Amino acid sequence: MRANASKRSHAELDEAEELDDGDPDELGGSYRALRQVLPRMNVVGGCCGTDHRHVGQICRAMKATLAAA
Repeated sequence: MRANASKRSHAELDEAEELDDGDPDELGGSYRALRQVLPRMNVVGGCCGTDHRHVGQICRAMKATLAAA
């Protein structure tokens, strides 16, 4: 699974003058929720707009789901 950091459409991002880097905490929470639906999902990452903050939150989310299992 590889999600964009931004919730904007590709068209909106193409027209934007600044990078929309989204919300790392929200992205992590989305991965946590997705893992509950897809418990065998084990390859994750980020795409457009993600950086070390987003990847860190994704890692924390995935670890939290393992600890809860």
